[in-house]
Amino acid sequence: MIRSRRRALLAGGLALAGLGACAALRLGAEPATPLPPLPLPPDAGLESRGGLELNRHAIGFGGLSSLHIADDLTLTAVSDLGHWLQARLVLDTTGQPQALEALRTGPLRSDFVLPPPGPLRRDAESLARLPDGTWLVGFERWHHICIYRRLDAPCEVLQSPPPGLSRAPVNEGLESLTVLPDGRWLAITERLVVGAGPLMRAWIGTPGRWTLLRYRPSPGFVPTDVCPLPDGGALVVERRFKLWEGGFSGRLQRIPAAQLADPVPESILQPEPLLLDLPHENWEGVSCFRHAGRDWVAVMADDNEMFFQRGLLLLFTLRSSGRR
Repeated sequence: MIRSRRRALLAGGLALAGLGACAALRLGAEPATPLPPLPLPPDAGLESRGGLELNRHAIGFGGLSSLHIADDLTLTAVSDLGHWLQARLVLDTTGQPQALEALRTGPLRSDFVLPPPGPLRRDAESLARLPDGTWLVGFERWHHICIYRRLDAPCEVLQSPPPGLSRAPVNEGLESLTVLPDGRWLAITERLVVGAGPLMRAWIGTPGRWTLLRYRPSPGFVPTDVCPLPDGGALVVERRFKLWEGGFSGRLQRIPAAQLADPVPESILQPEPLLLDLPHENWEGVSCFRHAGRDWVAVMADDNEMFFQRGLLLLFTLRSSGRR
């Protein structure tokens, strides 16, 4: 979720450009409509499969900030407005996405005896799933991780969060959270700076057994989501915001498996570029999954519930996806 002053800058800049809200509203009944594949260079590590434009009016809300797609094409996402959604991702025979079906949504419930104010318990920014099906949701403002046995049930607050997470800036905390194939959790903050460059605080391990790491984003970018790769590595989606240089920019980075295998405390995760030029939107979600014998990558853009932004879901296959 972008900060309030960025929202104001965006709105003000587009108002000066004379853009009207009514021209951009998409009030169709379908929750998603197909988009064509992106043109990518032939040496790209990904092959574009197309995408979907998400219709928040049909879904009931926008602000989708983290993503998980299972091998059976069940799509799950959380919104920074405190909601979850699940749907079946429909692909055609060539692998291009066509629709979202069997859509289910609901509030992310906490059911605290003395609940904190709404903004402190609604700002869901990261999503991961344990092997037993339990969901992990990371929240900002009040920095914490909630454990959901089912998304339509109340959560339990994780009692052994990554050490130092509470020191993250109020709206720049745990944007990236995933579970690696070996069961360890990987968590990266959006902007808890711990070194020059700057470096962002990260952790790997399990509750009560955390190793502190540092993550080096691309210059001017911040990490906004992470997903595991089958080889033990991970993909990170990064975002940059510059109002007078196209607004949002996004890219995909790969953390090699060797950097995550057995890192010493305060190791620096230095990702390698995979895709440098995502469309100019607010990229906040990434998911990796296996389907039809290929390794797939999906990225999702958060529309911030702004009339001039789009909620997007783009799909790719890894060109080197064959398992050995």
